[in-house]
Amino acid sequence: MWTEPTLAERTAQPYAAIRVRVPMPEIAQVVPPLNGEVFGWLAEHGGKPTGPPFWKYNVIDMERELEIEAGVTVESAINADDRVRGGVLPAGTYATLTNTGHPDSLMEATAALLAYGNERGWSWDRTDDPDGDRWGCRLEFYLTDPDEEPDLTKWQTELVFRLRDGSPG
Repeated sequence: MWTEPTLAERTAQPYAAIRVRVPMPEIAQVVPPLNGEVFGWLAEHGGKPTGPPFWKYNVIDMERELEIEAGVTVESAINADDRVRGGVLPAGTYATLTNTGHPDSLMEATAALLAYGNERGWSWDRTDDPDGDRWGCRLEFYLTDPDEEPDLTKWQTELVFRLRDGSPG
């Protein structure tokens, strides 16, 4: 179950994250622990998170591997190291929807958001790359704290996909 997609203008936001390349079948084992590692790193280094954890999908090739950053927005730019990197989520127009349900339902929600935008002529901030689809900014914000809500069917995830500059909206 998800909300109807909407468009929203977002300002640039600094973030901290750990980047990995992972085959699709290994995502559930590899990526989730990285968010906790980023929060721990920020606590040790004086960084201040300003939002929920997210996954940023940089490159997607479902048959081979994905390049994902597990991170969180922060109050100000961080001094990165070999493990945790800093970056900026770009300003722009984003298509969003909120999915309520088990994480397994996110692929269907993603397909719905992409289809909705394609039907309206939206141009996604993505390019073809030898490694797969390279996205300028494609995010999943995990709004539900698993410690507070253990029922995965009640988890809320906000999909936030940047549109190419000049795209309808």
